[in-house]
Amino acid sequence: MRVVVVGAGPAGLAAARAAARHGAATVLVDAEPSAGGQYHRGEGIVAPQGVEHLTDTTVWAVEGTRLHLRTGPADAPDRVARVLDCDALVLATGAHDRALPFPGWDLPGVVTAGAAQAMAKAHGVAVGRRVVVAGTGPFLLPVADALRKLDVDVVSVLEAGSPLAWAREPAGVLAGRGKLAEIARYRAVLSRYRTRSTVIAAHGDDRVTAVTVTKLDRDWRVRPGTAHRVEVDAVCVGFGFTPRLELAVAAGCAVRDGFVRVDDRQATSVPGVYAAGEITGIGGADLARAEGEIAGTCAAGGTPSAGLLKTALRGRTFAAALDRVHAVRPGWRTWPDERTTVCRCEEVDLAALRAAVDEHAALGLRSLKLTCRVGLGLCQGRVCLRNAAELAGVPYDADRFSRRPVAAPLRLGELADTPLTPAPEE
Repeated sequence: MRVVVVGAGPAGLAAARAAARHGAATVLVDAEPSAGGQYHRGEGIVAPQGVEHLTDTTVWAVEGTRLHLRTGPADAPDRVARVLDCDALVLATGAHDRALPFPGWDLPGVVTAGAAQAMAKAHGVAVGRRVVVAGTGPFLLPVADALRKLDVDVVSVLEAGSPLAWAREPAGVLAGRGKLAEIARYRAVLSRYRTRSTVIAAHGDDRVTAVTVTKLDRDWRVRPGTAHRVEVDAVCVGFGFTPRLELAVAAGCAVRDGFVRVDDRQATSVPGVYAAGEITGIGGADLARAEGEIAGTCAAGGTPSAGLLKTALRGRTFAAALDRVHAVRPGWRTWPDERTTVCRCEEVDLAALRAAVDEHAALGLRSLKLTCRVGLGLCQGRVCLRNAAELAGVPYDADRFSRRPVAAPLRLGELADTPLTPAPEE
């Protein structure tokens, strides 16, 4: 029996380890040069013993349980093609940071929190020497701490929401009580932690030199008279995460509330396809590992223990509370001005977005894209389209938006010489 796991973060590693332990011939596919994902980046993590690990490998199409791969750097002209068939597929493709647009967010020096952490952990490179970290959610703390360890002056860590909202989530607090010890690890940056605060503008010519920081009300609208300027040379922003759904949607998996729908065995709506980690809900590395172990075990024909299932259930309870406490509030839509870039790839600003709605009656994402070109650039809307939909007041459907027969950039020449079936030895 062959099990293929896509993604080598905490969920994917746990799934591959479990599948191999239960006797399946296991292949771990990941686009990165080393295992570990964002959480373990730079820690020298290796693939589980007995697992075939395909690094620098992109899955660009899925047909049932048949995967089309390309191995090699993304911009290399000689990437190697491969087709894999499997008996069971585990998708653990993770998520990427969500950034909200504000005046100046496209200046050099404004980066996502995940990018700042990746540079710090994997390469020991600081995004700047005087930095503000802004956004929402507990992920801001490890990012700030990673920068602090590189002797960066972390001026402040700005949480747009309020942790007091956890008082309305007793079940979530109980389920995530182990996280309290983890938060204590970041006590060195907790003194710089500010709630109901954020960055609403970045200033500079060739790169960011200062930011405007302000207090927010409960809906994230600016509180009058609280804005002030802070000198920085970098700002890290992260307003939650957007799951990478392309492969799951291509495989036909049902999506609910923006995440892949799974049962307690991590099985999706498609027989033989399982999902684990952040594409099923954002709950941290511990939940991702539990879900990955369940998925790998079931994919290989095993039965997960009652204790493991209980751990995952507890993690999902915490994840649901986390989503409610740190939800992005509608007041953020008041931060951009008419000249604020919404789509950086196509250089579409808020004025053009609104004109598409007001003057050309673009009342859906498709018409919005065709009218003002928002979301038609290299990232194919992965960064901007959700924000554009909210700013324009049009519906956003994560399932429909993520439908891409070609899930990753591919040269036409590569498409032309793609093998249709696995090599004979496979």
